[in-house]
Amino acid sequence: MINGNTEGAGVDFTETPVAELYGSNCFSNTVMKEMLPQHIYSEVVAIQKGEKELTLEVAGVVAAAMRDWAIAKGASHYTHLFLPLTGLTAEKHNSFVTPAGDGKVIMEFSGKELIKGESDASAFPSGGLRATFEARGYTAWDLTSPAFLKSDPTGTTLCIPTAFISYYGHALDKKVPLLKAVDALSKQALRVLRVLGNTSTKRVMTSLGPEQEYFLIDKKYYDERPDLMLTGRTVFGALPAKGQEMEDHYYGAIKERVAAFMRELNTVLWKVGIPAKTQHNEAAPNQFEIVPIFSNSTAAVDANQFIMESIRNVARRHGMEGLVHEKPFAGVNGSGKHNNWSMDTDDNIRLFDPGENPESNARFLLFTAAVLEAVDRYALLLRSASACSGNDHRLGAAEAPPSIVSIFFGGPLTEIFDSIAEGCRRPRRSAEVLSQRKVYGVHRPGELSQRGGVMIVFGKPKLADQFIRGVLTVFAEIGGFLGGVAAGVLHACVFQARFQFTVQTPGLQTHDAGIFA
Repeated sequence: MINGNTEGAGVDFTETPVAELYGSNCFSNTVMKEMLPQHIYSEVVAIQKGEKELTLEVAGVVAAAMRDWAIAKGASHYTHLFLPLTGLTAEKHNSFVTPAGDGKVIMEFSGKELIKGESDASAFPSGGLRATFEARGYTAWDLTSPAFLKSDPTGTTLCIPTAFISYYGHALDKKVPLLKAVDALSKQALRVLRVLGNTSTKRVMTSLGPEQEYFLIDKKYYDERPDLMLTGRTVFGALPAKGQEMEDHYYGAIKERVAAFMRELNTVLWKVGIPAKTQHNEAAPNQFEIVPIFSNSTAAVDANQFIMESIRNVARRHGMEGLVHEKPFAGVNGSGKHNNWSMDTDDNIRLFDPGENPESNARFLLFTAAVLEAVDRYALLLRSASACSGNDHRLGAAEAPPSIVSIFFGGPLTEIFDSIAEGCRRPRRSAEVLSQRKVYGVHRPGELSQRGGVMIVFGKPKLADQFIRGVLTVFAEIGGFLGGVAAGVLHACVFQARFQFTVQTPGLQTHDAGIFA
């Protein structure tokens, strides 16, 4: 019992095993396989893979099954969840109730209602895409992210992840760019795989595992701070007598009150199919972190929004307030969102798996080199995609990296790429490509480019411009892949991901932050 509230007591996993609890509130492919006719389920899977278009017939069958499943679990309403340009989720709730004409109602949910919803989008940011009188917005069902049930003390709601677009198809959210980036990356990566002799792979997917840091503070102290309530961060105050100087909070023993909060949080997340895996004390006092296992990028983005919302809701049930602002307190560590990003194929090939002999693994070397070049070439886009007022306030303070972009390969991989760079020649076509762009090259840690530009940091200082020249020889043949990789890297931060990506400018100190694991 915490502050008179018993909801945080947790679940007895001896009576309800985690394996039975997990995904019980998620309309996953497993649930669809059980509830849908076999041919309809096969159609849904093909649509998820991009092999077929969604039809109203298929949507109608899925909607009926989804409605019956949700009502059986106590739901009375459904909502299309979307991610407008506010940095928050948005939802418009509709009930399943439909008048039957005799003073009674029936519970209905049609395929049309599943596929599309309509919202007055005049109050959402649009980047000046349209005038107020044209401000209709439409939500479109995203089949790559599963529907789930969200429960609170007042009831249960069926939540359907969607994209948000204007009448003319303009993206009004952060989901549409994400979906486009995933498709662009798949298209270009398949071209590379075909060059390498792979004829079986049909689609390349990206996976994401966002690590979420947060603070917990007692609710009574939170209620005394209008700045925290209004902005999510402090704007005045004094430093505490003891901060994180002793580094004794990091990975320390989790106190009982926080452990109870974490147990309930895990239970909430597991029920909706979010694979919460790791939790621990972070660097700053009363700062913590929760990490889910990799999942497909679109589902991971939606899951991260639900994780942040759940942190706040569960904390209140334990007499605390959860803060997910990037820099709520001065003088101590801020809260980052480190994104573990990777690429996989539909036939279970991990494109960043070095294998037993990475030095002879052409696929691994080529895709790794492509990411290196994409980060180098599109660093400004990466920097801008991860920029927001909170994150820019966090960068460069406490243990957060300064605003540069860097890649760290580690010793063994750096040696492999060293040998490639030292053994490569500079063909004429590569020289022509180089003459058309400004190459800043690869600099050793601590070295500043007087021209500004991008800083790519390696474990060893030997690697230089000739590596880029050698890689460009390959890219001259398959140049479209670069844009695809850049889009794929960018998509990981479309929901304001807190990357350790930044741009090097003269006078800044370099930082060799690891980006890709």
